[in-house]
Amino acid sequence: MTNSKVKFLTKAAIIAALYIVSTMLISPIAFGENQVRISEALNVLVYFTPSAIPGLFVGCILANLSSPFGIIDIAFGSIATLLAAFTASKIKNKYLVGIPSILFNGLFVGFILYKMASIPFVAGFISVSIGQAVSLYAVGLPLLLLIEKNQKLRSLLSD
Repeated sequence: MTNSKVKFLTKAAIIAALYIVSTMLISPIAFGENQVRISEALNVLVYFTPSAIPGLFVGCILANLSSPFGIIDIAFGSIATLLAAFTASKIKNKYLVGIPSILFNGLFVGFILYKMASIPFVAGFISVSIGQAVSLYAVGLPLLLLIEKNQKLRSLLSD
């Protein structure tokens, strides 16, 4: 295995671990209709490195093992994070990089809440989207700006 592959996998594993830990620390508000999953703020890392995509996906899968919605959330919630991370990685405007996470999670998790908890889809979509926006713009954007200004942090994430 080449050094660049090892670096890629190491960064992905660290991001996955950060996602899991930050979800578990706030687990009472990380699941359900009115969720603010602070770990979703890590989606901004795709702005700096493609290794964030598998890191976020694997982190979400493992964090969702604690979901009250079981395999449905493990599968579809994690797919929402994967699609959001991949889409966000194509966005070059740092102020818009959080939008895919808001939309994909609003749609997918809103649907999960509709099917599993009988919450009207529109209400679930709005609630989850608001929680995502809080996570991405109250925590994620400041994190992105901090990394952008800090050469050492940027170099740790760069490929």
